[in-house]
Amino acid sequence: MEWRVPLMDAAACVDLLPVLTEIAVRAAHAIRKHIGKDGVQRKADGSPVTGADIAAQAAICEGLAHAAPALPVVAEEQADRPRPAGDSYFLVDPLDGTREFIAGRDEYTVNIALITNGAPMLGVIAAPAQFSLWRGVVGRGAERMAFTDDGKILPATAIRTRKRPQHQPVVLVSRSHLDARTKAYLDGLPQPRTVAGGSSVKFCRIAEGSADLYPRLGPTHDWDVAAGHAIVEAAGGQVRTPDGGKLRYGSEDLLIPSFIATGNAETP
Repeated sequence: MEWRVPLMDAAACVDLLPVLTEIAVRAAHAIRKHIGKDGVQRKADGSPVTGADIAAQAAICEGLAHAAPALPVVAEEQADRPRPAGDSYFLVDPLDGTREFIAGRDEYTVNIALITNGAPMLGVIAAPAQFSLWRGVVGRGAERMAFTDDGKILPATAIRTRKRPQHQPVVLVSRSHLDARTKAYLDGLPQPRTVAGGSSVKFCRIAEGSADLYPRLGPTHDWDVAAGHAIVEAAGGQVRTPDGGKLRYGSEDLLIPSFIATGNAETP
């Protein structure tokens, strides 16, 4: 299925941000209702999926259909994903960090991004177990906010990345997907302080200035990266290929081969 829709610019993304925040919080609450209740199934690729994944995706897709019906949605748990043709579309991971959710940890998120011409312009990430949310529009700034168990969204605080220290930078790595190439990259850093974690919260730590680098030198899906990518860039950092090139979203396999997220607006 191929779509052609109008392009969304930064001003339109800013207008969408409040309603996308509400949608992410609704999805977060849908996930919380499944804590401790779900069995685990396996998808064709062997990755786990739970009722929380499905409930969150339903909440997001319903909300997006009302908020922006002209824009297609590409979501992880869709059986038949549309193939956007270079225009604007939503990219959704309803529960990033399903393994963390199953293990009872708090590092799982709801990811909603808006892609235009192969690049993320807007990102919203909610962490249901932490009652925290990060959001941003590239070129318009990023924010952190909290929400309550009854759905109230608290006032936002602006966030910015920080300058990377010359020694002992805080480097975030995946708890579940630490590959040999990433380990080799870590060995070349000046006394890194390595912190393992799950889900897109790692991007948010870069954006809010509590960490410096997040290298992922193995492949991951578009929906795992896009929302965090937008928030990091909105906060003053960048997400690039290891050689400093731009990431491109919307490939046939919907994969990002590798990336490095950094708080510095310079080549990683």
